[in-house]
This record gives sequence, C-alpha cells and structure tokens, in this order.
Amino acid sequence: MADKPRLRVPKEAKKGEIIEIKTLMPHVMQTGLVKDQDGKLIPRKIINKFTAEFNGKPVFSASIEPAVAANPYFQFTAKVEESGTFRFSWFDDDGTVTTADETITVT
Repeated sequence: MADKPRLRVPKEAKKGEIIEIKTLMPHVMQTGLVKDQDGKLIPRKIINKFTAEFNGKPVFSASIEPAVAANPYFQFTAKVEESGTFRFSWFDDDGTVTTADETITVT
C-alpha cells in the first residue's frame, strides 16, 4: 500500500469524554484517469474504504471514491466509556488492508 499511517489519539481521557481522532494515510490515490508519459492510463489504485473500531465495535467508517485527494485524512470524534484499543483499517483496491492500533486509558 503505502507508508505507515499517522495517527493522533489521546493517550488518556475521562470516562464519557468525547475525544478527537485524526488519521492520515500516505497514499498516491491513482484515479485510473491519468495518463503516464507514454500516453497510457495509469491503473486505478485507491484506498476505497476506511474503518475505525474501538474494542471491536464500529466507531467510524467511510467509503472512498477516486475524487479523494492523495494522502487521505480523516478527523472525527468518539465518546469513550472504558479503556481499550482503537483499530484503524484502510482497504486498497488491490485487496491490501493496512491496520494500525492505538490504546487509550480511561479514568
């Protein structure tokens, strides 16, 4: 796929707090509509889905279309009631899935 994703998740939060999460996935995002220097179309290769789960439960998801710019960035909020792990997943056209985990301690 691409380089390692960049994540920003608070390390700690209070029970019931709404936290802000930011993710950025370095990825070229070829739309399939651009030609190379020889005039041939560069095949489509995009991240077509992003999901975020907390302790195995869905928190956020997005279907992504070719019009999304390179290096897709997502910012969203989540309410945390317990300590646990966020799992972020990016699904590529070629079947590759990149995942990253971040833990948070809730007091």
